[in-house]
Amino acid sequence: MTDPIKILATNRKAYHDYHIEETYEAGIALTGTEIKSARAGSVNLRDSYAQFKQGELWLMNVHIAPYEPASRQNADPYRDRKLLMHRKEIMRLAGRAQEKGLTLVPTQMYLKKNRAKIEVALARGKKLYDKRETIAKRESEREIRRAVKEQR
Repeated sequence: MTDPIKILATNRKAYHDYHIEETYEAGIALTGTEIKSARAGSVNLRDSYAQFKQGELWLMNVHIAPYEPASRQNADPYRDRKLLMHRKEIMRLAGRAQEKGLTLVPTQMYLKKNRAKIEVALARGKKLYDKRETIAKRESEREIRRAVKEQR
């Protein structure tokens, strides 16, 4: 039996702006008030990214709203947060991320076995024409679904 996963936040913009090549699961080091706020769904992954610093993987520019009942103990909402992965995984990921045009983007944050996890994707940026192509394909699929629904 698989463990239930509760999705806290998704980064829909990442799927629009990047071609996702691989995804990895990482733990995330949060303070007590941050995890309480995350469980309440007050997380924004838009414009966030992961970066290597001194052999460690860090999550940058993620907004976790301050937890209101604990106003004094709240940390900076945009602080850098350490991602928890095995050293071998980090080194393999660092090697892949060095390739031209690849970046690490968080795609979703979720709870698994009551632990906060983040899905980090190795992604390649889309060009403007790729984005237009994706939008056109989505629109055509929507039109097809609408036409099929009207025929019933």
